[in-house]
Amino acid sequence: MRCRFLILFLLLTAGSSAQLTTRFETSGGTQTPNYSETISWWKKADAASTLVKVVEMGATDAGYPLHLVLISADKNFSIPAIKKAGKVIILVNNGIHPGEPDGIDASMLLAKDIIEGKKGLPVQVVLAIIPVYNIGGALNRGKYVRVDQDGPEEKGSRGNSQNLDLNRDFIKCDTKEALSFTRIFHYLDPDVFIDNHVSNGADYQHIMTLIETQHNKLGGAMGTFQQKVLSPALYASMKKKSFDLVPYVNHSNETPDKGWPEFWDSPRYSSGYAALWNTFAFVPETHMLKPYRQRVAATLALMQSFIDFCAASYQTIIRLRQQTRQQQATQIAFPIAWKWEPGRFQEVVFKGYTPGQKMSSVSGLPRLFYDRTKPFEKKVPFYNEYSDTLSVAAPKAYLIPQGWWKVLERLQANKIAMTRLSKDTTLEVEAYRIQSYQPSGRLFEAHRPNSNVKLLRSIQPHSFRKGDYLIPLTGANARFLVETMEPQAEDSYFAWNFFDAVLGQKEGFSDYAFEETAAAYLSNNPLIRASLEDRKNRDSVFAKDGGAQLAFVYQNSPYAESGFMQYPVYRILHPRK
Repeated sequence: MRCRFLILFLLLTAGSSAQLTTRFETSGGTQTPNYSETISWWKKADAASTLVKVVEMGATDAGYPLHLVLISADKNFSIPAIKKAGKVIILVNNGIHPGEPDGIDASMLLAKDIIEGKKGLPVQVVLAIIPVYNIGGALNRGKYVRVDQDGPEEKGSRGNSQNLDLNRDFIKCDTKEALSFTRIFHYLDPDVFIDNHVSNGADYQHIMTLIETQHNKLGGAMGTFQQKVLSPALYASMKKKSFDLVPYVNHSNETPDKGWPEFWDSPRYSSGYAALWNTFAFVPETHMLKPYRQRVAATLALMQSFIDFCAASYQTIIRLRQQTRQQQATQIAFPIAWKWEPGRFQEVVFKGYTPGQKMSSVSGLPRLFYDRTKPFEKKVPFYNEYSDTLSVAAPKAYLIPQGWWKVLERLQANKIAMTRLSKDTTLEVEAYRIQSYQPSGRLFEAHRPNSNVKLLRSIQPHSFRKGDYLIPLTGANARFLVETMEPQAEDSYFAWNFFDAVLGQKEGFSDYAFEETAAAYLSNNPLIRASLEDRKNRDSVFAKDGGAQLAFVYQNSPYAESGFMQYPVYRILHPRK
C-alpha cells in the first residue's frame, strides 16, 4: 500500500514538474515566452503550489490587467500579517523593457526551483514579482528588436502601448501601468526593490552590472548601510557564484577603461522612485552582448543573493527603514539638487577589452571597436560620490487648490493622506512666484520638462476655497512630497509640466487705454516710478520700448493678473520657536 502511495506521489510530482517546464528550458536557453505564455505559466504555478498566489492588480494601457505574484514559504499572503510578523518583502519588476526579458525567465526559474524544493525560500523573506510590467511592449514582439543583442530569438520592444518608456514614468504617471504600479508599491511597501534590465553600450567581460540607489541621495543610516554592508555582500555573494559583478558601466562618451561616474537615478526612474519611500532599490543590468543563457543565469544568481542577504539581515533592514521614517518626520530640510564630485571615487576591478580604432566598412572613416583578443583586468575609478547643492525647508503641510486634479490624482495613487477644507478659509502661507525657468528645447517622453527654476518667495495671506486640499508631511511621505511639490526639484510636477498653465498670461491691457491709468498710478506710487526710471537707465533697449515700459507698470500694479507665474502650491510653515 505504501508503495502505491509513493508511486502516485512521484507521478503527481513528475506531472507538476513537467507542467512547469519553461520555454527557456525547452529551447536550451535561446527563447523566452510571449506574454500569454508567461501569465499562463504563473497561473499553472499558482494551481500547482500553495506557496504561490497570483492576483490582478490594476489596468494597463494595453488593455490587460497587471499581475502580481506572491511567494511565501509559510503560505501567508496577507500583507498586514507579513508586516506584523517582521518579514522582508522583496519586490521584483520584470519586463519594463520587454526587449530585456532576462528577469522574466529568471523569475520563473526561481519560482520553479522553490516549488520543486530545489531551493528553499527563507521564512523571513516574501517574494513579490510583477511577471511582465510593460505588456504593450511585450505584445509588440519580433526577432529584429534590440539589434545586436545576443538573444533571445524573439523579444518585445521598449515603448508601451502609448510608445512611452515606463522607466521614465514613475513620477509623471502618464500611463495606466505607472498608476497601477504605485498602488502595488504602496500595497506591499517593499523593503527591497529589484528592477531587472539589460544594458547596451561598451563591450567588456562582465555578464552582470548593477545600479543601486545613489548612497548619498538615499542618505543617513540607510545610505551608509547600503554602501558599506549590503552592496559589498552582494558583490561577494556573486563572486562565489562565479559572476564578477561591477557597477553599471555608465561610460558616456569615454571608453570605460578610464573609469566612469555612478548613474544618477532621479525619481523618474524605478530605483529613484523607490528611494523616495525609503526602500533599498537596485537595477540589475546584464550585458546585451553576452549569450541569453548566461544573462538569465546571472540574473537568477543575483536574485538568490538578494534573498540570502535579506534572510540574514531582515531585522536590520526593517529597523533602518523604521528609524529613517521617524527621523524624516522631524527633519527640518531636504536636499533636492545634487552634483557629481569628480574628485572623489573608489577603485573597482574592471574586466574589459582593449578599445581601439579601425576603418569603418560603412563610412570608410575611423571607428571605435573593442578587441576581444586583448582582454584586461585592472582597477579603475568609480565616481560614486554626490553632494547636495540645494535644500528646502520642510513645511508643515502643502495646500493645493482642488482645480489641479491631475496632480491630486497622482498623489492619491501614491496613498498620500490629505484632507479637504470644510469652509472658505484665509491662511498665512509661504507662496512661490516663478521668476524664470527653462523649458526643454526638445520633446522628451511627451513632455518638455522645465529646469533651472528661479523663485520669488513671500509670506502672505491667501484665500482658499471649501474643498481645497491640505496635505501634511509625515515621516512616510515627506521625501516624496518635497521632491514632487517643490518646483526646483529635478522631477517635480512643475518640472513635468503639470502646472504650465500658470506660465501663460490670460489677462492684458490695451496700450492706448492703459496709458492714462499707468500715468496716474505712477504719480501716486513714487517707488514704482523710481524703479521704472532705474530700469530705463540700465537698459537702453527697454528705454526705447514704450510697450515694454507699460508692461512693466502693469506687472507692478494691482491690475496685474494675480495667477500669472504664481505657483499654485502653497506651504504652511512650522511655527517659529
